[in-house]
Amino acid sequence: MAGSRLSLRGGMRAGALPPAVRLSRQADALAAAGDPAGAEPLYARALAADPTLAGTHNNHGNALRALGRLDEAAAAYRAAIAQGLDEGMAHYNLGSVLRQAERRVEAEDAFKQALALRPDHAEAWNNRGNLWRDLDRFGEAAAGYRRALALRPDWADAHDNFGAVLYLLHEQGGAEEAAELARRWRRDHPGNPLARHIGAAIAGEDADPRAPDDYVRQTFDLFAEEFDRKLAELDYRAPALLAGLLAGETADGSLDVLDAGCGTGLCAASLRPRARWLVGVDLSAGMLERARARRLYDELQTAELVGFLAGAPGAFDLVVAADVFCYFGVLDEAFAAARAALRPGGRLAFTVEELTAADSRPHRVATHGRYAHAEAYVRGALTGAGLEVRRCDHDRLRFESGEPVMGLVVLAERSAG
Repeated sequence: MAGSRLSLRGGMRAGALPPAVRLSRQADALAAAGDPAGAEPLYARALAADPTLAGTHNNHGNALRALGRLDEAAAAYRAAIAQGLDEGMAHYNLGSVLRQAERRVEAEDAFKQALALRPDHAEAWNNRGNLWRDLDRFGEAAAGYRRALALRPDWADAHDNFGAVLYLLHEQGGAEEAAELARRWRRDHPGNPLARHIGAAIAGEDADPRAPDDYVRQTFDLFAEEFDRKLAELDYRAPALLAGLLAGETADGSLDVLDAGCGTGLCAASLRPRARWLVGVDLSAGMLERARARRLYDELQTAELVGFLAGAPGAFDLVVAADVFCYFGVLDEAFAAARAALRPGGRLAFTVEELTAADSRPHRVATHGRYAHAEAYVRGALTGAGLEVRRCDHDRLRFESGEPVMGLVVLAERSAG
């Protein structure tokens, strides 16, 4: 979170302002317009003329931080405090930039002071939680996020952070503590989609038949900016596996193709040569914004998948869904809608995470919020929907916490009848 800008105090007329104050206000205007590079030297000139301007030191720190000059920004925030700006926001700004600079002991001291001065500052509790998460102090991080959410119950970022740290706490040996915190999260925030879905998964309670639409939308809107980079780090292979699955299929550019749950468009490059018309659909507007930047789709729509499929009878020759059905537990409705959207002889290609043979359930939701499915259940659901399984390969989809995530890579066909 960017540092907060502070205004100069005083009621002097513009013409009577001292030169340092005029420079500082000019810099403030540039900073507010999104030009920290233009603002920074003006702040420096103002402070050279009058180093007692505490608010200007703070705002100079914000500009320096935006330019990536973190140590200089920290020095500017310290100067603001030394010149009398000894209030919670100044210490919060200092803690935030010190955390970004990985000066974690100093950051902890700054956040502690910020919260001593302003204990109702949700952002400070959240960023202190981030710091504790950096230090693998997951229980303390969870406590910080809970305090932030008590102050700002509808804050999406804090809910996302809380769910992420509960997952880490669970995976690192704190399953019981994580489960108890998850139950309290669901109790305290019954209307929040992350609390409802991830809370149930971590608490080991009954999950919904599919992930709530609001959960999927919120999760991927928050994740969109770093989605491609994160999946590359996990060696995410679903688009490549589906491309390989379709390698022997028609690729003459004659098909109407749907990229279902298209995300940022990672499948688009392999689908474009097959398509005369390529449509992408996703719940997340943030993901679609990045898919649009690829300039490979003829059409992109923000919509819930099953409703979209049901509203497009016989519209497609090929529907591709890379790691989309892992947000469904029960697959019957989704497969039936996919069949309805396919023309006779049309194909459905998709991946799902595979439930281990030792688990006798048809599907289950894991602590990360995705469902895994048994092969027999997937085959039965496809048959029940009127789709014939052409191939069902077993392969690694990605790594999760350093462990391979195995999946099913499936090609099914709507019969010509």
